[in-house]
Amino acid sequence: MDMEPLDIDNCVAELRTALAAHGITLPSLGVDAPTFAAQLPIRPLVALGNCNKATARALTDVLNKAADTPCD
Repeated sequence: MDMEPLDIDNCVAELRTALAAHGITLPSLGVDAPTFAAQLPIRPLVALGNCNKATARALTDVLNKAADTPCD
């Protein structure tokens, strides 16, 4: 599921939407601009940023619940 480098904005938007569906906001979520300065091939990074303890716990809870859900 590797995306084109320039599709990184869509990736960030989809992640933001998925997190919001679980009531989670990562205020610093975005594209790590310095990775675009790398040599080809460009592999931009998504910067998840910082979050407070409550957000970290909410994210942990969502991931733990997802891990308990069997995959199809």
